Amino acid sequence: MPADRDLTGATTELLQTMIRNACVNDGTPSSGEEVRNADLLTSYLEGSGLDLDRHEPLPGRRSVLATIEGSDPSAPTLLLLGHTDVVPVSPDDWREDPFGGELIDGEVWGRGAVDMLNLTSSMAVAFRHLASSGFRPRGTLKFLGVADEEAGGTWGAGWLVDNEWDQVRADYVLTESGGIPTDTPAGRRIVMMSGEKGIGWRRLTVHGTPGHGSMPYAADNALITTAEVVRRLAAYTPTPQLGEHWRAYVDALGAEGDARAALLEPARLDEAIAGMEPRIAKYCHATTHTTFSPNVVHGGTKTNTIPDRIELEVDIRTLPGQTDADVDTMLTEALGDLAARVDVAAAVPPRPASASAMDTPLWDVLTERAEAVHPGAEVLPFMLTGGTDAAFFREKGAIAYGAGMFSAKACLAEFQSRFHGHDERIDTESLGLSANLWIDVAESLLT
Repeated sequence: MPADRDLTGATTELLQTMIRNACVNDGTPSSGEEVRNADLLTSYLEGSGLDLDRHEPLPGRRSVLATIEGSDPSAPTLLLLGHTDVVPVSPDDWREDPFGGELIDGEVWGRGAVDMLNLTSSMAVAFRHLASSGFRPRGTLKFLGVADEEAGGTWGAGWLVDNEWDQVRADYVLTESGGIPTDTPAGRRIVMMSGEKGIGWRRLTVHGTPGHGSMPYAADNALITTAEVVRRLAAYTPTPQLGEHWRAYVDALGAEGDARAALLEPARLDEAIAGMEPRIAKYCHATTHTTFSPNVVHGGTKTNTIPDRIELEVDIRTLPGQTDADVDTMLTEALGDLAARVDVAAAVPPRPASASAMDTPLWDVLTERAEAVHPGAEVLPFMLTGGTDAAFFREKGAIAYGAGMFSAKACLAEFQSRFHGHDERIDTESLGLSANLWIDVAESLLT
């Protein structure tokens, strides 16, 4: 089923402008400036008979909500949830300008082209199309272009759920990331995200003793201790956990005999993953382990001064059922005798892993549409190794999935490598297919 040409063109143009607005969220409260994309979406949606609301808990951190009210209060409410911020970029490592939004050989290039301005723009285009065509559903349809997803949602979805729940309330939520085809020995699969890992980010403060840099012998150098802390975290591998998402993924891989048995035995899993193609191995490891990634370090004051304090920020992603206390226990285990020299604090509010059941009308519609676009393919429930704003809505009882509809021009492994990576880009066919999907789902679920 080909994408609608008009929807494809409109989504492409809107995506290009959103990329050029460069709403870069570095995690600080003053960054992001999502007001630029919020105002863009507002101007795009105005004039279509829509109710529009804007929320700005901090200057520049603006989110925009559009609503098509349903005629039946007992009918379900569907929220299309897209974020408007992007992560920082190292422009020297890109082939093209990361904020140029250029269309090259049928692909839009730029930071956010995959994560997730592609879906946000397609949601806005679908929403405007429905409003302009006189869509008057039984159930209510909402679109939310939200700030601050890339730093945990404190000034975006988290704030809105806590402070404006009556406005953003929904029974069903669709956000990133799903609809991506992957070809396996057992045939083509279309992944749809029904669950995601939790967030347990930590800030580790490593202490030492200051001194003169000209006399480093036997010095208590906090930076050297931090280097060992980083080494231990990198080497630490918790016991794997094999849940329902992993078992479904193993089925999709089509492994048989002893190869399949190794993937389903915790004691043999790590060795089996080590023999996989690297891009596939990254996902397989992340979806079966709590992961620890030391990514940011701050400290030191002067070249000739031995530092007495270093701060290390660690991205920790948890599996279903794990608590914040479990994270601290694992950190203590990983650090060993260095644990006493390290102060540990939460870097962002913790968030447990979450998942939604798949025996729902919305999952049925997503499955039907995926099979229509990719005949013969099966839909594979997927656990996202990162986090999305879906978690805030699941905590309120909503059913939330990561969806979208993508062409077969980028396989799952290639697509995943573009998240937060260099040369991020998306093909225009996928933009149109996603816009079509939101329209089809709204018409099927809400009328």
